[in-house]
Amino acid sequence: MVRMPDHFQPLFARRSVWVNGPVIVGAGPAGLATGACLKQQGVPFVMLEKADCIASLWQRRTYDRLKLHLPKRFCELPRMPFPPHYPQYPSKRQFVEYLENYANEFGITPNFNTWVQSAVYDATCGIWRVRTCHVQGGAANGGGEVEYICKWLVVATGENAEKVVPEIDGLNENFGGKVIHACEYKSGEEYRGKKVLVVGCGNSGMEMSLDLCDFDAKPSMVVRNSVHVLPKEIFGISTYVVAAFLLRWLPVWLVDKLLLICAWLELGSIQKYGIKRPAMGPLYLKNTLGRTPVLDIGALEKIRSGDIRVVPGIKRFLPGKVEFVNGETLDIDAVILATGYKSNVPYWLRESDFFSKTGFPKTPFPNGWKGKSGLYAVGFTKRGLSGASIDAVKTAQDIAKMWKEETKQTKQFMPRHRRCISQF
Repeated sequence: MVRMPDHFQPLFARRSVWVNGPVIVGAGPAGLATGACLKQQGVPFVMLEKADCIASLWQRRTYDRLKLHLPKRFCELPRMPFPPHYPQYPSKRQFVEYLENYANEFGITPNFNTWVQSAVYDATCGIWRVRTCHVQGGAANGGGEVEYICKWLVVATGENAEKVVPEIDGLNENFGGKVIHACEYKSGEEYRGKKVLVVGCGNSGMEMSLDLCDFDAKPSMVVRNSVHVLPKEIFGISTYVVAAFLLRWLPVWLVDKLLLICAWLELGSIQKYGIKRPAMGPLYLKNTLGRTPVLDIGALEKIRSGDIRVVPGIKRFLPGKVEFVNGETLDIDAVILATGYKSNVPYWLRESDFFSKTGFPKTPFPNGWKGKSGLYAVGFTKRGLSGASIDAVKTAQDIAKMWKEETKQTKQFMPRHRRCISQF
């Protein structure tokens, strides 16, 4: 038997498969919503997911006490509401259960442990070439490489695919204590009695600081920039519901003023605690820059009592302590980086017309869901689950229209069988 030279092995190990329908990259809420809508239209598809489960962000990279910050009716996916016995704000466990039931209801079975290395549009053939490899132990091992070929590509990897880790002077070289990103934080149990610096004052930073207090830790929260803090509810009604209702009749600038008045009545002044509000209103800031206001669930009360200490920006880390920009120093035992996430699209999608360098569609919502050459984006609206659902419905309808027309023509003019591994 003649042995094939080693340098030819990768070439022959890779195989190409034709997908009779779209390829969906990502099995989070956006990908699942798109898949369900395609199922309703009778369109087959293949869904690729790097992790070993659906909604890996929710299952693997969120803290235990997390709950939906908006009422459940604004977070449900198309074609399937939340169970009526769920509370107004479902917990992390309940939301994951809902997503798993959603996938089962529509028969969605992603190809797990599949890392998309690149996706390139072949203009000559009018197709997308999506090159993948198998993931083992959280890392791509280069084995089992497959190239999926399709006419439509749906990018559903989401706004929070990769963690953002800032470079801070001395953090890795000098500090010496435990440092984690928020995606690794589960609860404050292991931080009992410890002095913890939480870097970031968004919803995650605020909620983790509150959670640390509940476990008798001593959190200090870095507030470097201005931020809007709104009550989760206004007079017993969700702030989101109040804002949505007012926007039906009033301009954004006026709704912003009313929300800030209500926030002052509910929360009082927050500037004296070291938290400054931006000059732009919360809704205007969200719509233009994508900066989400913080919905307070009890952290402000802990700030007022001194259980959560608000500190300024960081200058550098020293052994066992941190120095701030105002010259003060603080002894700390651990650091939690609540510094957010980013899109991973620029790392694998070879395209520059539709997506920007930051990994978001260049055209803002509600028109940023469709690109050229069969390219679609779902879940990049900066409007949470409701925005992803809107994109999913539009995307599925658009693809279904073209797929059905192509299928009709194929049956009429080219009655032949093609290899297809799509779900149906």
